[in-house]
Amino acid sequence: MFQLSEKQAQEIVDKMMKDIPYSINIMNDQGVIVGSGKKERIGTVHPGAVKALSTGKMVEVWKDGRFEKKGTNEPIVIDEERVGVIGISGNPDEVRPFCNIVRTTVALLIEQKTALENLAHEANRKKAFLELLLSHHGAYSQKLKKEAAAYKIDLLLKTAVLCLKHLDLNNEASRLLLPYPSFRMEQDYDLLLIQNPAEVDKLIKQLTKSQPGLLISIGNVEASISESFRQAKSAMNVMLALKPPSQVIRYEEAAFLVRLSQANLAPNQNVVGKLEDAFDLMETLRSFIHNNCSISTTADELNIHRNTLQYRLKRIQVLTGKDPRNLLQLFELTHGLLSLYK
Repeated sequence: MFQLSEKQAQEIVDKMMKDIPYSINIMNDQGVIVGSGKKERIGTVHPGAVKALSTGKMVEVWKDGRFEKKGTNEPIVIDEERVGVIGISGNPDEVRPFCNIVRTTVALLIEQKTALENLAHEANRKKAFLELLLSHHGAYSQKLKKEAAAYKIDLLLKTAVLCLKHLDLNNEASRLLLPYPSFRMEQDYDLLLIQNPAEVDKLIKQLTKSQPGLLISIGNVEASISESFRQAKSAMNVMLALKPPSQVIRYEEAAFLVRLSQANLAPNQNVVGKLEDAFDLMETLRSFIHNNCSISTTADELNIHRNTLQYRLKRIQVLTGKDPRNLLQLFELTHGLLSLYK
């Protein structure tokens, strides 16, 4: 049933009466006034509206009565359903031309409101389904299989979950993702479920080619979607921690680093946390790791002088107590970086 609340009905009345020099009433599907230019009438039954609802035709009142005023009353019909009545007070010959305008406006607003509510309901339903799917362990029930089928997911097939960060959902990306079940997560994440592993590499190539800022992590092909998701999310955390030069990371390549990030090797405060407010030092540490501790290669990548790099490495040692130039202490710093994003 299409309905307007009293608040919405009154807002429409107030807005329309700025342009139309007559008092307007909006009645619900019971003929009760829910919005009016004369607010003392709200909550009362309008006899003309009741008649208009029963006949489905405009009812014109030519004389003021105890419970109704002279004017027109026309049903609001949406999808062949009488959902309310528009009333305009005044001489019917004068107000009749305005009735269609007001009725059409109200009908459009009701339809818009209902469409938005339906979208919100579907979004909530999809979110609830996703939360259930990603937390599920063990065999899938028939009920869950049926619900998954509505999103084009076959729970009998193994699945690779892709985690996408910074996805620009433009027309090209929307076209590429259309064949696959996808879910928008919070914090700028999108999940993509691919049940034909042969399509993964081609899709990734197309996406990264058009979106240089996109990051993609890939879980293994698993019978359990929740397990593949856990892998993809963990691999993404490794990518965010170390910021490798590649846009793509696979769990199978990062499994050791994932386990390392989850290992409780530093019972005291994470020393790398002391670098979080020093962007240049964090950037330096990551580059030093990726370039295998090479001073010259790291300096070139950062576009700084070797002496500047040496100064930054010394600052990292002072702040953290760990020297990046010492292999074992660099391993501790690497674990600290990973731990920040586990």
